[in-house]
Amino acid sequence: MNKAVAAFLGKHNFPVHMDINPVVDAMLYDMNEGLSQRPAAEDMIRTFCNPPEKNAAGESVIMIDAGGTNFRSCLVTFDQNGKPSIDFMEKTKMPGIERELSKKEFFNQFAENLEHLKDKSDKIGFCFSYPMTITEDGDGVLLGFSKEIKAPEVVGCHIGKELAAALKEHGWTKKVRISLLNDTVAALLAGAACPDEGNKYSSYIGFILGTGMNGAYIQPEDPAYKGLKKQIIVCENGKFDKVQRSDFDRAYDAKSVKPGTSILEKMCSGAYLGPVGFEAIHTAAEEGLFSEGFCKSLLKLEGLTLIEMDSFLHAPYGTGSVLGAKAAESATPEDYDKLFQFLDAIVERSARLSAAILTACVVKSGEGHDSTKPVCILCNGTTFFKTYKIFPRVMGYLEDLLVRERGLFYEVISRENDITLGTAIGGLIAK
Repeated sequence: MNKAVAAFLGKHNFPVHMDINPVVDAMLYDMNEGLSQRPAAEDMIRTFCNPPEKNAAGESVIMIDAGGTNFRSCLVTFDQNGKPSIDFMEKTKMPGIERELSKKEFFNQFAENLEHLKDKSDKIGFCFSYPMTITEDGDGVLLGFSKEIKAPEVVGCHIGKELAAALKEHGWTKKVRISLLNDTVAALLAGAACPDEGNKYSSYIGFILGTGMNGAYIQPEDPAYKGLKKQIIVCENGKFDKVQRSDFDRAYDAKSVKPGTSILEKMCSGAYLGPVGFEAIHTAAEEGLFSEGFCKSLLKLEGLTLIEMDSFLHAPYGTGSVLGAKAAESATPEDYDKLFQFLDAIVERSARLSAAILTACVVKSGEGHDSTKPVCILCNGTTFFKTYKIFPRVMGYLEDLLVRERGLFYEVISRENDITLGTAIGGLIAK
């Protein structure tokens, strides 16, 4: 690394090439505390469900996916062989992004978004990608919003119950059964329901690295956890806070809608990598890390998204990105190198922390000891697959962390329409 960049990052408490194993150990400790129902950063949420043992032949279910940016809904129908088809798909903005909503406004917008699916099924699989406590009847109690959603009155509500009431007010005649699940559970269920022919897996993990970040795995029954039967556990890894933060992380966190929350998510996910990169760039320009002309140009930046940051990393000499255009005007060759290296360090850290989450989930699953029956990890999210070198770096770190160091075997997969299909399957699991 450029010596000036190394000194700059060190000065601001940014760990370059951090050792992943201490993070794994701290995460395993925190997961154990959560499962033991003691105070923990991560909400180890019990789902009271496992992947189905047979396919969903002859069923139809309404699918809702309320994510960090979009609200998607459709009807999923499984034929007699269990092959799914997707109809009536619509996508709109997630309520609560543009302005603060009351509880009634929030659920009314949901009902309006579902008008095209009115009474097409009495079963609804609802992927609600925010921290929830899942109840034994399949409903979910919202613990809090992340991803900058503004609807504080909804916190503490039974999401399924409130939505069912809103649908009835909007003229639905069927009494609907709504099953709440997290996007990581949907990813896990999609992996379990759609294995490649000839493969067998010992367990399943769902991992999301997109706008937000989270993981889920199947916890085996363990006498150490009183009353906990084998079931899918949502980890809420984004809330993990036992990790070193840089000055840039703290600066952005202080400006965010909810300072002091979602600590790991703000260090890893697509909604935050750009803003953290902006804090680093602004600090570097203020401290004269670059040439005088380039520092002045960078100080005129008002913000930065991951898309812009990633565009520069993929093509630093291209002028189609904000950073590339500024660099073309005033950067020296050394400026290019410095800017690239410390932005790359930010996304590389995301890859290391993602590998820590996946390693901890595989270890907690208790499976993966047989090389012919690895743990299936279904990953979802544009940040994971498209951000500069995150995917290949995670794969490399996992090979060391799991196979070489722990003798555990895994396979990372992806599936088309994974969240849609997994959510539909979740809507059919009896609670």
